[in-house]
Amino acid sequence: MWAWLAVTGGGVRRGGALTPMDAFSYLSVLLSIVLGLAITQILQGFRGLMLARAQLRNYWPSIVWAIILLMIVVQSWWAMFELREFPRWTFGAFSIVLVQTIPLYLLAGLVFPDIAGAQPVDLRKHYFDNHRWFFTLLGLFVVISIAKTLVLYGHLPPSMDLAFQLVFLITSFIAALRDNESLHKFFAPIAAVLVFGYIAFLFAQLR
Repeated sequence: MWAWLAVTGGGVRRGGALTPMDAFSYLSVLLSIVLGLAITQILQGFRGLMLARAQLRNYWPSIVWAIILLMIVVQSWWAMFELREFPRWTFGAFSIVLVQTIPLYLLAGLVFPDIAGAQPVDLRKHYFDNHRWFFTLLGLFVVISIAKTLVLYGHLPPSMDLAFQLVFLITSFIAALRDNESLHKFFAPIAAVLVFGYIAFLFAQLR
C-alpha cells in the first residue's frame, strides 16, 4: 500500500512543487477507503439477508434505502473526481471533504441490522428503531455537501444542484421526525426517483 501511495502521491512535479493532481491522488486514498468501507457494509448487509432468509421478516423500504444509499456512495466517489484540479488544498479544505464521507459510512452501518447466527431478523422493527438516526445523518450529509462547495469554492452549489439537495434535506428531516409508516412508504420511492434523477441530470458524465 505504501508503495502505491508513493507512486500516486509522487506524480509529475512542476518546478519541484506539488501539482493539484499530485495532491488529489494522495488525499483521495483516505476518501476511497472510507467510501469503499461504506460500500462493503451495504453489500455485506445484502449477503447477510440472503443467508438469513429463513428467519427474515422483510420490509421493502429498507431494501429501497439500501439501494439508494449504495447509489449515493458511488455518486459521491464519482463526483469527487472533479476535485483533481482544485488548486488550494489545505488541511481545512481536505477535512470538509473527508467529513462528508463519515455520515455515509454510518448510514451504511445503520441501513441493515447486524445478522448473527439463527436469530430472527425483523427489518421493519430495525427500520423504525433507527429511522431518526438514519434520516438525521442523511440530512447532515446534505448539509455537509452544501457546506463543502461553500468552503472550497466560496459559493453555493449551482441552482439545480442546490434545489435537489434542499428537497432531499427537507424530506429527510421530516422522515426523521415522523414515524408514520405510510409516510415512510411514500418517501422511499420518491427518494429513489430524486436520487436517480439527480445523478442522471447532473452526474451522467465524469467531469
